[in-house]
Order: sequence, then structure tokens, then C-alpha cells
Amino acid sequence: MKENLNDLHTFMVVAQERSFTRAAAKLRTSQSAISQTLRNLEDRIGIKLLSRTTRSVAPTEAGAYLLNLLQPAIQEIEHGINQISSLKNDPAGTLRISADEYGIQSVLWPAVEKVIQQFPKVSVEIISDYGLVDIVEGRFDVGLRRGGLVSKDMIALQVSEPIQMLTVATKEYLARYGHPKHPKDLVEHQCINLRLPTHGELYRWQFTKQGKTQTITVNAKVVFTTLSPVLQAVRSGVGIAYLPIDMVQPYIENGELEETLKDWRHSYEPYHLYYPHRREQAPLLNILINALKENFNKI
Repeated sequence: MKENLNDLHTFMVVAQERSFTRAAAKLRTSQSAISQTLRNLEDRIGIKLLSRTTRSVAPTEAGAYLLNLLQPAIQEIEHGINQISSLKNDPAGTLRISADEYGIQSVLWPAVEKVIQQFPKVSVEIISDYGLVDIVEGRFDVGLRRGGLVSKDMIALQVSEPIQMLTVATKEYLARYGHPKHPKDLVEHQCINLRLPTHGELYRWQFTKQGKTQTITVNAKVVFTTLSPVLQAVRSGVGIAYLPIDMVQPYIENGELEETLKDWRHSYEPYHLYYPHRREQAPLLNILINALKENFNKI
């Protein structure tokens, strides 16, 4: 069994790299040793797993089938080994998290900050992405998205209140161009919008009144791919922006920005932490969950 596991790991690396040279460098061994290992594996299995030429290496049909079996299994083993160190009194290891930009700023970072301060040997890698990432395929420990975007086959834990959106501009802009009376009036205004980098589409603004929701595609004067410059631009008086309440509330309170379309406020689903069932008891994940729960309970 030990011999099979070592040989299968070697096969997986070669099949992924499509190169004996790159695989040898990654495994810190020689090309000849890899070649011999794979010949022995194919002899034991009794079927050809790799198609080799002088220029390329590619899995055969049987090799591709075996690779699809091996990759998730070995990744889960590696994930489990990395998490074992967290069982000690002094937790250590790395948490890989996928989240969108606003979720990172408003929900995730306050909890992560607590975790890394409390557990000095814990590291965190956060990847910002607006799409709903397959966290298993992407080798993430956990993802953070608004509730309606979470796949039904995941465990999902609510970690925020609903996200209330406000339409804001400077008082100078509104004095010059007037307040929109209805969301449809926004097409006549200069708006600052977000292009979702994952999908390539412009963000569509949603408004709700008396239980009815309207979606508006605004004419964008300026477009960004992150929220922070949207806030900077609206504070500069460029136009109207559509932003979460906690990003703009301080500037409304100090008089720098003014809310418009107040009767049409829309709220998105709260953020949820999501992860596969088999990772439910992962120690580092539990540390993060506890920190998020603590912050959420204080709201």
C-alpha cells in the first residue's frame, strides 16, 4: 500500500504538470526515477496511464480517470494533515478563504484580526472574488458570500445582518443636478458603478418599495472594479453611487454625503460562511467560526 501511494502521488504530479522535467523539480528527484516509478505503476495496474512523446506527456483515458479520483482524495488528505497541528494547545496552520471585497472588509476582517492576534502561529490567505467559488476545487477551507449565492450542498452559517444599500451623492452634486424622485430617474444622472471582475458585467442597482423590487441599469460616468474607489469618487462629487450603509454612514453623519431615494432602500441577503460537510470539525475553521459568531452576536 505504501508503495502504491507514493507511486500514485508521483503519477498525479506528472499528469498535472504534463512534464517529467517540471514534475522532477517539484518532487525533488530525477526524471529517470520518475520514469521508473511510473513504469512500475503501470505494470502493477496492467494498463497504460500516460501517453509520452519526445515533446509532451498527457494522461490516457484511464490515466485521466485515475487523476480525477486522486486529486480530491490527496487534497483532502493534505488538508487534514495541515489541520492536525491545530489540535495542539498552540494552534498553527493556514486558513484559505474565498470572499468578495465587501464581505472581507465588513464581515471577515474583524474576525480574522482577532484570530491572528490570539493565535500567532495561525496564518490566513484571503482571495477576493465576486463569483461563487467552488471551495473544494479551489482548495479553500471556507467561503464567504451572501446567503442566496451559497450552494445548497454546503453547510452555511449566517454571520451578518442583511446588507442595506444606500444611494448617495454630495450635496453640491444634488444641488446642481437635482434629486432623483424614482429609480428610473437615475438614467438621467451621472452614476459611479462597479464592474464585477469575475463576470465582466456592470452592477445592476436594486430598489425596493412596498415589497416590490426594481432593478436598474444606470448610465455610468465612471466604472471601477472595487468598492473603495467608488466611495472616493462619490465623495469627490463625480455623481451618484450605490453603496452599503456602513461604508457611507459616517459621511452622511458629517454632512459630506446625502442619501437620495430614501423610500427605495434595498437590502441584500446577509453574509454566510460556507464549507463542505466533511470539514465541519476542522480545528482552524472552528476558530474562525467562533470569532465570526462572537462579532455577529455583538451586533
